[in-house]
Amino acid sequence: MTEPVGAAPRTFGQGTVLSSVDDRVATVTLNRPEARNALSAALGRGLWDAIGDAGDDPDVDVVILTGTDPAFCAGVDLKELSGETPRPTDVEPMPPRDTNGLYRFFPLIDKPIIGAINGVAVTGGFEVALQCTFLVASEKARFADTHSRIGVMPGGGITVLMAQTIGVRRAIELSITGNFLSADEAFRIGLVNHVVPHDELMPLARRLAADIVSNDPVGVRRLLQNYRSIANAATLDEAHLIEGYMAETWQRTAEEVARRRDAVMERGRTQKLG
Repeated sequence: MTEPVGAAPRTFGQGTVLSSVDDRVATVTLNRPEARNALSAALGRGLWDAIGDAGDDPDVDVVILTGTDPAFCAGVDLKELSGETPRPTDVEPMPPRDTNGLYRFFPLIDKPIIGAINGVAVTGGFEVALQCTFLVASEKARFADTHSRIGVMPGGGITVLMAQTIGVRRAIELSITGNFLSADEAFRIGLVNHVVPHDELMPLARRLAADIVSNDPVGVRRLLQNYRSIANAATLDEAHLIEGYMAETWQRTAEEVARRRDAVMERGRTQKLG
């Protein structure tokens, strides 16, 4: 089972989301295993609040988002959406769409979010995954966009974020066929960065998070902001201009650079020998 680590986890959304912090890494876990972590009103609100809390927490540099086995997220809770299951009246409404029209499942924070995909990520669950900074996957991960099978239109960015990640033609095929994508195929086409045996998923995510934590935290956040700005650039020249501006305005004292240089060189020697 995929579980958060560290001290006793905090609960959000009536316990449908768990969060804990360990070594400056927040692990946020979708926790409705009986419903394959489907996005109910309570889980959706809990996810928003847990990521927002991690973004505001000065003791957190990286977030890992995963699900309680056997799924990552099966998408929107259709029983609740259809009225078959009553929507709880004590759940605070979700924020409206972003100014760019995107429906965010969690707030945009200035820290990287590693999506650790432990099982199926379908439709809305696929969109949740795509809103992460990057993805690592268990061999059991599966991805699908079934909006066309259900007969509803996506609003969580799948037609933009999936096309940006794997290319327009592949994205169109997945959207209009509704076919599933295996973890190995997702790796081959660049949707996920790594595929590992199921039991190795969280250890891998934590190692990558630890690598990020070991770097200059302000530098990491500035780079993340820059990548987001470049993604919005209209031309290649504009993208280069954004990066150039970042380089010219990024200021570190000689002492700060020297202090980190020794740690960087030591880490490089360790990785070469490893």
